[in-house]
Amino acid sequence: MNRPRPEPAGPGQESVWDYPRPPRVERVDARVSIDLGGERIVDTDDVVRVLETSHPPVYYLPIAAFVAGALTPTAGASFCEFKGAASYFDVTGGGRTAPRAAWTYPRPSPGFAELSGRVAVYAGPMDACTVGGEVVAPQPGGFYGGWVTSDLVGPFKGGPGSMGW
Repeated sequence: MNRPRPEPAGPGQESVWDYPRPPRVERVDARVSIDLGGERIVDTDDVVRVLETSHPPVYYLPIAAFVAGALTPTAGASFCEFKGAASYFDVTGGGRTAPRAAWTYPRPSPGFAELSGRVAVYAGPMDACTVGGEVVAPQPGGFYGGWVTSDLVGPFKGGPGSMGW
């Protein structure tokens, strides 16, 4: 399948088509919060993100930063050719539970050690996820866990017709 035409990036914007493959981990100088069931389940400035061509960033937060009881290990696993084997969590807040809505790499592959002890959360099932005070949109399609902010341009992998990108 042909690579889509990237949207032009404006001042202060990033094109996901300029992100690397294989992906890169980088620290983020921003506060990230997540609300579920009307409860703030995490609010931290200890943030890293993974950047990969055609994907909005995936934000990884310290597991220890989540309120007690927000993350419950659940069945299932997956494998990323770059980051390694992932395990999953149910996410709970305010009496509401989002099944398998977060994941971690307990023993990340070489080059991704910064992900150890961190968790990423799907934005779609949450009440709100913010980066630097901006409410994010989930990456299209529901399979990938990227967070879309106003400083990003795509098109983004995940929507219909993007499987071969």
